Amino acid sequence: MEFLYFIAAILFAIIAYAVVSYFRMKKAVTTLTQDQFIEGYRKAQLIDVREPKDFAAGHILGARNIPQTQLRQRHKEIRSDKPVYLYDQNGARAGRVAIYLKKQGYDQVYQLQGGFKQWTGKIKSKS
Repeated sequence: MEFLYFIAAILFAIIAYAVVSYFRMKKAVTTLTQDQFIEGYRKAQLIDVREPKDFAAGHILGARNIPQTQLRQRHKEIRSDKPVYLYDQNGARAGRVAIYLKKQGYDQVYQLQGGFKQWTGKIKSKS
């Protein structure tokens, strides 16, 4: 019986963590559809947070690559007075980056719904 209580407590903790994370991300970033993203990204800083090899394989035209793994060292390259449009492969990393940028004082942070995987607009690749 104690084992069931233990399992229930673990499940509760996991669910509580997921709910808190969801609301933290909702507060930190506005998720935009592709059309909304296209509407504003030319007036913003477009940041691809994927790793360099993924960026080189293909990225949204005009994007800069600042991988999530380098963000702590490089976040000052992103201006805090202009909107920041983020994307990654599917949306998970961009949300974590948005939370970090929010903590650093960035107010206008947006992410592409579905990430690069869902993007059908113009892209650039090295191949």
